[in-house]
Amino acid sequence: MRESPARALRAASRPRRSAARSPRNSVGRAGGKRERILEAAVRVFARKGFHATRVSEVAKAAGVADGAIYLYFESKDRLLISLFEHRVERLLTYLETELPRAQSASHGLQRIIELQLGLLEGERDLAEVVTIIFRQSTKLMKEYAAPKFNAYLDVIAGVIAEGQGAGELRDDVSPHLAARAVFRALDAITMTWAFRKAEHGGLLRASGQLVEIVLRGLTPPVSR
Repeated sequence: MRESPARALRAASRPRRSAARSPRNSVGRAGGKRERILEAAVRVFARKGFHATRVSEVAKAAGVADGAIYLYFESKDRLLISLFEHRVERLLTYLETELPRAQSASHGLQRIIELQLGLLEGERDLAEVVTIIFRQSTKLMKEYAAPKFNAYLDVIAGVIAEGQGAGELRDDVSPHLAARAVFRALDAITMTWAFRKAEHGGLLRASGQLVEIVLRGLTPPVSR
């Protein structure tokens, strides 16, 4: 039985449990510091590049002691991985709210495309880190990013499969193959936008064009 997009979203968007738990009265403060470190890492990685960045530079940008970084991230590699995971988890959380409201599979695909590009529209540094810098670390992508990446693909594929079952989308295409094609198109658009320093609003405009291309390709052929 194929897992529904809603169930896949609930499972994928659950945060990982950490090995050690903080006391309840320090959870909020710890979470705030972790967020500051992630935000600082995005700025520094985008400006200097991942390999040229020292952990001490991220700590300085975040306003924390050097050693504080290692309370939340065991290494600089783990910090980069967490940036990717944080981005995907945030996207999955949004989709968990948005997809149940979609009136059709076509509308669901439209919201997926709009949300992925829209969330990065005002965060060029983050777009550069997750699409250009992270892809340079092939080993990290293969070993650590695969679970979150596959969870996101499963959600897209689930929407496509539901559309196929309803006769809304063509059923001669593999849902996961189509999901990968959609993601790669989104990734390429984001990378080009970040690399070329395109103008603000470029991703939102591209989302409408990509929605049209995807839906045209997945629309069942008209019977003659």
